[in-house]
Amino acid sequence: MTINDVFTDLTKEGDELDAVVAHLDDAQWSTPTPAEGWTVAHQIAHLAATFKLATLAAGAPEIFEKVKAGLSPDFEANVNAAMAPYLAEPPAGLLQRFREERAAADKALGALTGDTLVPWLVRPLPASVLAAAGMMELFGHGQDVYDALGVRRVYDDRVGHLCFFGARTWDFGYQARNLPVPDVALRFELTAPSGTVWTFGPADATEIVRGPAVDFCMLVTRRRHRDDLALVAAGRLADEWLNLAQAYRGPAGPGRKPGQFVR
Repeated sequence: MTINDVFTDLTKEGDELDAVVAHLDDAQWSTPTPAEGWTVAHQIAHLAATFKLATLAAGAPEIFEKVKAGLSPDFEANVNAAMAPYLAEPPAGLLQRFREERAAADKALGALTGDTLVPWLVRPLPASVLAAAGMMELFGHGQDVYDALGVRRVYDDRVGHLCFFGARTWDFGYQARNLPVPDVALRFELTAPSGTVWTFGPADATEIVRGPAVDFCMLVTRRRHRDDLALVAAGRLADEWLNLAQAYRGPAGPGRKPGQFVR
């Protein structure tokens, strides 16, 4: 994978989810998803709102900073407020707006070099990393849609971008719970769907997480419980991390229950 790949793969990931929801009838848009209180429509509305923010960050940073300054300290309130105008649309309108927001974000991010810093909610990020964050959002919220609709998802090596992002943000789970971040370097050894092994972190690390890359992505997006994944830890802190992992800021939420999803 390269920096340029992440922009292309962001588009592909969105197109794949689009193909799943494009032909739903109105009732199916109201299907409950594993995220309590969220329907398929909520998941797509949240993604549309997130891509709108990414478009501003990449293409109109001054406006993005004004929007950011107006956010509430209440994380959930911000999420609900951002989704509201999209949820007010009928399903066809929501789908169209989802497509428009995605296209705008893809264009704005794709116009930048991968190492161009853009503002974001916590700190500035290289454009390629923000695109990887977009992959994380599409993977997690997309998985909720797949699970709700009973659609079998096929994974490919695009998940590598999320593996990179999840390894980069390994400390978010501690921060979300107001826990001290251990002064240790974790290493991740992850097997891609193609069989390639991706490694992140120092080779001499003693705290190591190993297993399938897709399982790692499920863990850091909190779409599966660790007990239902084939990830193994070497070291006490690595094992502790498996209980806390998340690749996004904000409240961890309840996550998924052990045994909720059969492998």
